[in-house]
Amino acid sequence: MAGLQIHSEEVAGRVTLRLEGILDGRTAHEVRTSLSELSGREVVLDFTHLREFKDSAVGVLTRELVERPVQLRGLATHHERMFRYFGVGTGESQRRAYYTPEDILSA
Repeated sequence: MAGLQIHSEEVAGRVTLRLEGILDGRTAHEVRTSLSELSGREVVLDFTHLREFKDSAVGVLTRELVERPVQLRGLATHHERMFRYFGVGTGESQRRAYYTPEDILSA
């Protein structure tokens, strides 16, 4: 299985694009094309089944993800952080710091 496979599933008006294989700069262009074809629809981009996710794909996908809301699912912490650096909300809940400023001040 070389490259990337994009499986499209529609449930209750929401389209999920499930990605399988290797996501790199080249194959990320395929994902961007799929996203642009679904403009105006609610979309979930599922990274759970990727074998490999190269950092170069983040830069390619960023523009499409900033321009419209897309829910991201199954991101590793590293890629979640990279998307946030580029201004893309990952939809993941923000992790609470181990200590809050109030905890430190009251100690």
